[in-house]
Amino acid sequence: AILQRVLSASVTVDEKLVSSIGKGVLVFAAVAPGDTEKDAESLAAKVVKMRLWDDELGGRWRKSVQDINGEVLCVSQFTLLASTKKGSKPDFHGALGGDEARILYESFYRKVQEGYAAEKVKDGVFQAMMQVALVNDGPVTLEISTGPKQPVQEKSA
Repeated sequence: AILQRVLSASVTVDEKLVSSIGKGVLVFAAVAPGDTEKDAESLAAKVVKMRLWDDELGGRWRKSVQDINGEVLCVSQFTLLASTKKGSKPDFHGALGGDEARILYESFYRKVQEGYAAEKVKDGVFQAMMQVALVNDGPVTLEISTGPKQPVQEKSA
C-alpha cells in the first residue's frame, strides 16, 4: 500500500463524487497472489497506527490519523504491483485478479473501519476507472507492506 498524508482527497467515478475526506490519509492498496486475511489485517492496523504527524510540542512523527481525529480514504489500485522490467508496457501478473482480489481488498477496508471509526473511513469503487484528487500534505508519501522480510546477507571478511 501507498500512504499519503493529505489535507483533502476525493474519488470520482463517471463524473459523480463517490467519496471525499478532509485531513487524513489516502491509501492506495493492492492485492498480490499469496496475500492472506492476516496480511489484510496487519496492513489495516499499520494504516490506522502509522505516525505521520508532529505533536503540539514539535515532536516529529508522533501522531497517527486516530490521534489527529483525521479521516481515511482507501482506493484499490492493482497497478502498484506492475512489473516494468521488460520493455515499456507494464505487466500486471503480480496483481491478484477478479473476485479473489475484491474479497481480500474489501476485508482490508473493513479492517481499517473496525480498527478506527467506520464513519471516518471512506472507499473508492473496486475495478472502476476512478479519478482521484488529493492535496498532499508535506508531501508525505510512504510505502507500507506486510510481505516477507528479505534475509540479511552477512558480509564476509
